[in-house]
Amino acid sequence: MSEAREAILTRVRAALSDRPTPADVPWGYGADVGTGDLGLVERFVERVADYRARVDRVAEADTASAIRAALGEVRAVVADPAVQEAWPDAAPWVPDAGLTAADLDAVDAVVTTATVAIANTGTLVLDHGAGQGRRALSLVPDVHVCVVRVGQIVDDVPRAVARLIDSGVHTRPLTWISGPSATSDIELDRVEGVHGPRTLHVIVVD
Repeated sequence: MSEAREAILTRVRAALSDRPTPADVPWGYGADVGTGDLGLVERFVERVADYRARVDRVAEADTASAIRAALGEVRAVVADPAVQEAWPDAAPWVPDAGLTAADLDAVDAVVTTATVAIANTGTLVLDHGAGQGRRALSLVPDVHVCVVRVGQIVDDVPRAVARLIDSGVHTRPLTWISGPSATSDIELDRVEGVHGPRTLHVIVVD
């Protein structure tokens, strides 16, 4: 350690010598957080909407029609085989046969499922297993429709991390999505769709 640094630290220690000992701050990571005055699903729906994402809550039997409504008049939709098999008539599907970034840029939308969703932050977590496809699918097309089941929603981040660890997917590359892709310039003008989908539509299935 240099003499100058030691001199500075000595002066700092001397200045702090008469200060009371700091109180211990309990560390409660992973403790129950809850969702306040709203239920788990209601809080998730509220927070997703806060991010300017579109959100619908539907019954299982209405999932395909909800996907069709979310997609509107799009002409080409990519999804992995699990999504296409689950809802074969929900969209004009494009198979992901090694589509390049340029190919994906020409696709109108992507439909995925999720691994876990976080109520208090309105966040979706994708581990890119079955139903979610490779990471590029959820990052390049302009519209992302994500199907989330009620049982996948947890209250807060520690609970989500615990679930990821319990299921063994925490070692995979994960994509955490909170609303449509957005950024702001120095004047705080918000621009959406710069680093990912401009439109996020979440379908919550009971």
